[in-house]
Amino acid sequence: MKKFNHCKWILIGCILWSCEGGKKGTIDTKKTDLKVSELTKIELSDKVKGLMVGSAIGDAMGAPTEMWARADIQKTYGWITGLDSMVREVSPEGIWKANLPAGGTTDDTRWKSLIVDYMADQNHLKLDAGSFSKHIIHDYEKYFSALKPLKPEQTLALESVNLKVLWLQEWYKVSLSYQENNLRAYQKALGKFYGGEMVCAGLLYSPAVGLMFPGQPEEAYNQAFELSIFDLGLAKDISSLSAAMTAAAMTARGDQNQVLNVLREVDPEGYFSSRLVGRSSYRVLELARAIVLEAKDSLAVNNATADGSVIPNANILRAYELLDQNQKDMPFHAAEIHLQVLTAMLFNDFKFTETLVFLTNYGRDNDTTAAIAGAILGAFHGYDKLPKDMREKVIAVNKEHLDIDLEKMADKHFQNIQSLYLWPN
Repeated sequence: MKKFNHCKWILIGCILWSCEGGKKGTIDTKKTDLKVSELTKIELSDKVKGLMVGSAIGDAMGAPTEMWARADIQKTYGWITGLDSMVREVSPEGIWKANLPAGGTTDDTRWKSLIVDYMADQNHLKLDAGSFSKHIIHDYEKYFSALKPLKPEQTLALESVNLKVLWLQEWYKVSLSYQENNLRAYQKALGKFYGGEMVCAGLLYSPAVGLMFPGQPEEAYNQAFELSIFDLGLAKDISSLSAAMTAAAMTARGDQNQVLNVLREVDPEGYFSSRLVGRSSYRVLELARAIVLEAKDSLAVNNATADGSVIPNANILRAYELLDQNQKDMPFHAAEIHLQVLTAMLFNDFKFTETLVFLTNYGRDNDTTAAIAGAILGAFHGYDKLPKDMREKVIAVNKEHLDIDLEKMADKHFQNIQSLYLWPN
């Protein structure tokens, strides 16, 4: 009997030790094995920082001429090859400080900051739309509460806070109905989100989601799709693909096909089997390839540019003309954004600076297109291979003028990601 009790207490002790975590030998069930042969911690840090800063560079390049017509860009700036100061009005989705120096950014960078904060709070590889909408509600109400103590004569402070409130207002209305689990209210709010247009909502933050899943494009797609509650139809697929492309870019090791193949091979929601239409996002890729092929075909292109044109060669001009033929009513339509990003990346052979120069000078929603391309290519090449002058400029200006510390933001995301995987000693 005494022997039995002795064994029993040993067994109970082992169970208690296991429940308490087993100290050093315990494996956290939230963690997943990382393919260490494909990515080291140093490489992960470089890719994460590459995306954050690369996206900010693209945002900063397009910010001075956001939504401008190409002719106006050429008349004011000529052929843009780098960062420039911006003489434009403030707006909720644009810049929050007038006359920002070169390197300043817009909501494309603010959304990266917001999604990084959200994912750090979750500290988990399984994301969910409920917690994401709750995070947006929290940020909106935090901004709104700053209005309450202000007096009517504090006009500058009112204008500053209003920019922040209006930035998230549309997102707040959708998030609120989603949180309330009110399907009719959510459907109505989403149907009126930015006028009911198929806007590039999820594309603003989905590439940063992709960083959570290096070399796992399908899982990146799944998690981005879960957060695509602000997207309509085709835009959900495009946003999720941007996350999948990012995940593939991180471990592509210079192989462009590793990134492009995602657009054909990753389809967990079955868009290719859609009745009558198939997968529209893939047709965008095919169109981008056709545009690049024709634009670079010497027989199809008149190699002379018009007198006085600042566009450096006729091939770029022809690519622009073909993109013009495929414009949507709204410059921030998800399919138009997707087409311009893919065309620029293919035309410029995935070269970072050349791709962003192409998009910035094309115009339309050029800060968003350049930010998306900058994000994916930043993850593809890594921070160390980004142009030194531009990466240092955007880091300094965002920190000094906009209270956005890109280096801290990247490190915060890196620390979160690496904590969710198992690594060798």
